[in-house]
Amino acid sequence: MNNTKFTTQSFFMAKQNKEKITMLTAYDYSMAQLVDASGINAILVGDSLGMVVQGHDSTLKVTVDDMVYHCSCVSRGIKKTMLVGDMPFLSYHISPQEAVRNAGRLIQEGNADAVKLEGGKNMADVVKAITNAQIPVMGHIGLTPQSINIFGGFKVQGKEEKTAHKLIEDALALEDAGVFSIVLEAVPEDLAKIITEKIHIPTIGIGAGRYCDGQILVINDILGMYSNFTPKFVKQYANLKDIIEKSITSYAEDVKSGQFPEKKHTFTINESVLKKLY
Repeated sequence: MNNTKFTTQSFFMAKQNKEKITMLTAYDYSMAQLVDASGINAILVGDSLGMVVQGHDSTLKVTVDDMVYHCSCVSRGIKKTMLVGDMPFLSYHISPQEAVRNAGRLIQEGNADAVKLEGGKNMADVVKAITNAQIPVMGHIGLTPQSINIFGGFKVQGKEEKTAHKLIEDALALEDAGVFSIVLEAVPEDLAKIITEKIHIPTIGIGAGRYCDGQILVINDILGMYSNFTPKFVKQYANLKDIIEKSITSYAEDVKSGQFPEKKHTFTINESVLKKLY
């Protein structure tokens, strides 16, 4: 396994060498350690934590403070994996200056290596401002969860000619603005292929088919830990929900029946000391 730290330059080299880039989300120290040890190239501390960690029905309630906290937790669990921190709703929409300030917090306080933000051409100036502050930016187009109120829910984007052209233009604009890669979410496979071929930076797919330069999924989804909603594009590699529920139930039953703790789970005291206590 390669022990070299993955960086933005590694993203460029992977595309040039036609090597697929692997990404997963993570939100805490323990999971970050496991992901890092598995050789995943990059971790996204996604604002998806609003749903899978905080229990909201969307990502819109996540704050910069939330992101800084979770990024810092994850950063302590990784050695080789690159860390990308999501910029949450309204953290980069008000002004480029505020966007730079909030991005800087994810780098300075959260110890992230880069930030990710949603939007296409309309966010080019913001991307330029952040990259001018020497902060690497990952783009995100297609289904952008922070815009679900405009989209009318979680829907595939770019199925019509007009919207497909717009996504191509958005990708080109983001590349020109200086992003080092672009997440394509819930985009038809053939459109994702066209975008991937048109731009010189890597595309990272999530529900965007086989031709992207890399893939990302929410770790709770692939491990079967989040059952509220499972997108079509998710492949579940384990069903930890059932395993965890069974383990907790067994623990509760053992406590109630007296089977836990056993003698081997206890500590002893010197007998002479014990006699003096009675």
